[in-house]
Amino acid sequence: MAANVANAVGTPLRLSGSPSLGLGMGTWGFFIGFAAVALYGPAAKFFQAQMHLSGLALGLLVAAPQLTGSLLRIPFGAWVDRGGGRIPMLTLFGLSLVGMAGLVYVLMTMKALTASVYPVVLVFGFLSGCGVASFSVGVPQVSYWFPQNRQGTALGTYGGLGNLAPGLFTLILPYAIAAWGLGGSYLAWLVFLAIGATVYAVFTRDAYVFQLRKMGLPEETCRDIARERGQELFPKTAVWDALGLAAKDIRSWGLVALYFVSFGGFLALTVWFPVYWANMHHLDAKTAGMLGGLGFSLLAAVMRIAGGVIAERFGGERTAVVSFAGVLAGALLLAVAASFAQALAGELVIAISMGVANAAVFKMVPKYVPNAVGGAAGLVGGLGATGGFILPPALGVVIDSVGSAGYAYGFYAYVVLAVAAIAVAVAFMRSDAKA
Repeated sequence: MAANVANAVGTPLRLSGSPSLGLGMGTWGFFIGFAAVALYGPAAKFFQAQMHLSGLALGLLVAAPQLTGSLLRIPFGAWVDRGGGRIPMLTLFGLSLVGMAGLVYVLMTMKALTASVYPVVLVFGFLSGCGVASFSVGVPQVSYWFPQNRQGTALGTYGGLGNLAPGLFTLILPYAIAAWGLGGSYLAWLVFLAIGATVYAVFTRDAYVFQLRKMGLPEETCRDIARERGQELFPKTAVWDALGLAAKDIRSWGLVALYFVSFGGFLALTVWFPVYWANMHHLDAKTAGMLGGLGFSLLAAVMRIAGGVIAERFGGERTAVVSFAGVLAGALLLAVAASFAQALAGELVIAISMGVANAAVFKMVPKYVPNAVGGAAGLVGGLGATGGFILPPALGVVIDSVGSAGYAYGFYAYVVLAVAAIAVAVAFMRSDAKA
C-alpha cells in the first residue's frame, strides 16, 4: 500500500506500508531473531562431549544467548521511538550474523573442539544472542501500525507466532546435526538468518510518522498527516524519563520478579530440557530435542496466547496466582519423579503454567504502572528475561555438587521461585481488592 500526501510547498510525499505488512514483518523479524534462544541447548550434548564441560560451564554455554538478548531489550526498545524499528532490528541481525559466522568458522575449521575453544564459543553465543532482543523492537514497531482497539489481537499474534521459534529450532537442530554434522547445521542456520534478515530489510516499512520524520517535516505535521492515514499511537519524546519513572515505582519491581520466574524461567528451561532429557533419562539427541521443543517450548508459547484470554476474563492477579501454583506443582513433579511418565507430566504442567503466567504478568503492567507503561514494559521484559541467563548455570552448579541426581534436584530452585512468585502475585491481588 502506498499513499501520496503533500508537504507545505505541494511536493508529493510518498508513504508506503500497511498494518498487515507491519505485523507480518515485525513478527518475521522477531521469529528469526528469537530462534537464537535455542542456539546451544539442543546441541549441548555434542558440545559437552567434545569439550568435557562441567555442569556450570554447560549451563553458562546454553544460557549465553539469553544475556545479551535480555539486556539489549531496554536500549533497543527505546531506540525504536526515535526512528522506527527497521534500523534497530537490522542492527541486531548484523550482530547475530557476526556471532553465527564466527561460530561456523570455528566448527568448520577445527578438527575437534577442545576446552581451550570454550571461551570463543561462549563469546560467539553472546553475539548470536543479540537477535533475542528483537522482541522489544518488534512490539512498538507493530503497535504503531494499529489502532487501540486492535492492539490486543495484533500483539497476541506477534508474540504467539514469534515465540514458536525456539521450540521449532529445538526440534529441528538435532536432526540437522545427524544429517550435516555440527558445522553444517550451524552453516544452514547462518544462511537462514542471512536470508531472513534480507527479506526483512527489503519489505519492512516503519509506521507513517517515522517515514514523515525522515522527510524533514516538523513533528506536529508528521503526526497530523500520520493521524489522517489512520495511525493512533505515537512515540513518546521522553523514553528514558518513562524508564526512570517506572523504576521509581515499587510495583514495577514486583512485576520484574514475576516475569523473572515466568519468562526467564521459560527461556532457561527451553535450553535446559534437552540437556535434562539427554543426561538424566539417557535419551538420544533427537528424542531429547523433541521433548524439549514440543513438550515444553512450543506448548508454553501456545499457552501464552490462551493465557491472554484467561487473564482478560479473570484478571491478571488471579491468573498469576493460579499459574504460578501450576509452576510449583510441575517443578515438584520433576524434582521427585521416579519415572519417565512422571517427569513428562511435570514438564507439561510447568509448560502450560509458565505460558499462562507470561500473559498474566503483561496484563498487569499497564494496570499498575499506567503513567509509564513503556518504561515498565522495558524493565519487566528486559530484566525479567535475565532469568534465562542466570538459571541454567545455577542448575549446572547443582549437578557439579551432587552428580547426575542434580538434574532432578535442580528443579527445587523452581519450587522456591514459584513460592516467591505466588507470594508476590497474592500481594498484587490484595492491593487490587483494596483499590
